[in-house]
Amino acid sequence: QVPLVESGGGSVQAGGSLRLSCAASGYLELKYRMAWFRQAPGKSREGVADIGVDGTTTYADSVKGRFTISRDNAKNILYLQMNNLKPEDTAMYYCAADFLAREKSYILRSAAYRTWGQGTQVTVSS
Repeated sequence: QVPLVESGGGSVQAGGSLRLSCAASGYLELKYRMAWFRQAPGKSREGVADIGVDGTTTYADSVKGRFTISRDNAKNILYLQMNNLKPEDTAMYYCAADFLAREKSYILRSAAYRTWGQGTQVTVSS
């Protein structure tokens, strides 16, 4: 079984919006910390948004005010609402879970998340 499956990516014009979804399997409950990462060609994977067990959120400075991470625990789906998209947002977006670090400094650090989805492509044209 695939623990995390992303969807919702696509191509949009700058200023447009997309909502990404990440469906988690039953054994990987959304009550745990989860996050969205992205990776553009030739660049390292970077943290985008994280939501903790208590619902607190953390965002990369580059997406604050534009992206919103949320979850539907009943449906076991994680979302990333992306508004006012910019060309620099173009990347493969990944859903991540199974956060094992104890320190909050590891939030949005890719090495701290042990389970990953296959990714969904987001392309923003100017």
